[in-house]
Amino acid sequence: MLSYLRRTWSQIAGTEASQLVEFAVALPLLVVFVVGIFDFGQAFNLKQKLSNAAREGARLGSSLPTGDLGTTGVTPTSVDAAKSAVTAYIIAANINDCGLAAQAAASAGSLTWTYTASGSGCPAALTLTIERGYKFQTTVNSTQVDVLCTRVTISYPYQWHFSRVIELLAPGSNYAGVTHISTDAIAPNTY
Repeated sequence: MLSYLRRTWSQIAGTEASQLVEFAVALPLLVVFVVGIFDFGQAFNLKQKLSNAAREGARLGSSLPTGDLGTTGVTPTSVDAAKSAVTAYIIAANINDCGLAAQAAASAGSLTWTYTASGSGCPAALTLTIERGYKFQTTVNSTQVDVLCTRVTISYPYQWHFSRVIELLAPGSNYAGVTHISTDAIAPNTY
């Protein structure tokens, strides 16, 4: 009976046991790679959706008249319309708007309005900035010309899932895992 157990142990220890140990060592690394690939894919997808939202806001804002921009103390309807276009696109893309739809603008200077939202489960503050008087320099017939544009900038907080998995390789690691994904879009004012 003892010889039978030794033979069986030597067969198991030779092949299956080493494969099991190799798998146990490689599994955490494999999980980290898979989650990392998934996480970076999600961040890239979010960046594309936010770029589209900023583009929609800039496109709408640039097509609206600038006659309402001189009103002090009140957010112009053209700026609120651009914010609404951005918010609608974000919601339609199934992205958490962090409560942006309910936020009022704070004037950040001449022809610039900033919306900040940090509610509804967001890990940090989302910031939307709309500049109706953004100047873009271009050359027309060898003359430098300033083109007045509408610029929409979005800074969105992204919570990395990778931070929860990295502890498999480095127990006790302190990886915060929140990054702001920023994007902007510029469209020449047509009105």
